[in-house]
Amino acid sequence: MRTPIDVMAVRGSGSGVAALLFDLDNTLIDTAGAGRHAGQQVKDLLITQHGYEESAAHLVIEKFYMKLENGHPDSSMQRDIDKERTLLFELAIQETNGTKPDEGLAAECYFLWKNTRLKHIHIPAEVKAMLRKLRQSYKLLLLTNGSSSVQREKIKVCQCEKYFDIIVVGGEQQEQKPASSIFQECFRLLEVKPDACVMIGDDLKTDIQGGVNAGVSATIWINNNNLKPDAHNAVPDYTVKTVLEVKDILEYINHKV
Repeated sequence: MRTPIDVMAVRGSGSGVAALLFDLDNTLIDTAGAGRHAGQQVKDLLITQHGYEESAAHLVIEKFYMKLENGHPDSSMQRDIDKERTLLFELAIQETNGTKPDEGLAAECYFLWKNTRLKHIHIPAEVKAMLRKLRQSYKLLLLTNGSSSVQREKIKVCQCEKYFDIIVVGGEQQEQKPASSIFQECFRLLEVKPDACVMIGDDLKTDIQGGVNAGVSATIWINNNNLKPDAHNAVPDYTVKTVLEVKDILEYINHKV
């Protein structure tokens, strides 16, 4: 077990941990790594089949990701994500070349990116084993931000239903993490109080701050990139390099309780 950033007293009432809330992206699955594989495939396509210089192909991917990170104000289930993201590729190509791309190129890039990313998304075997073990002692809930269609695709390909009692997708709720309302819905579904829960995730702003605001017993930050939190970030109770270390943290928490 890694030394916590700040080993604080567990905020719970002393009744012990009953439920675990897990984030999905870059906590249980390597979404960032899958995205890098997908971006490389699109670059190879542009270079080998459409005559792009490597620098131009790289710029298309950079622009696509910049637009993707800006997000969309509407998180409803009715959005056509494929159409939206195809348009992002069209804009990225147009901004790179200065002219509107040939019909079909943006769609070709997007669906290659999407399918390649999904192909590389999976829950590692050792993480699956950990989840099965934890589920013997705790209720497990998957809490993930994002649009319904995108996250449900990942959930399906990873077969998350096998490992979790409840799955909550932010895009299917009125608000997403770190809003308290989505955490309150999780507690309601789990039929537990906030101080009987632990929040586990990789994002200080959504997972950790959200958990702290909602009053969970403890927060565990998955810091797999050795990031340095700044003064504006919520302070996690525990910090680990990989989600596989969560089991040790839980043993420590239970011992303290």
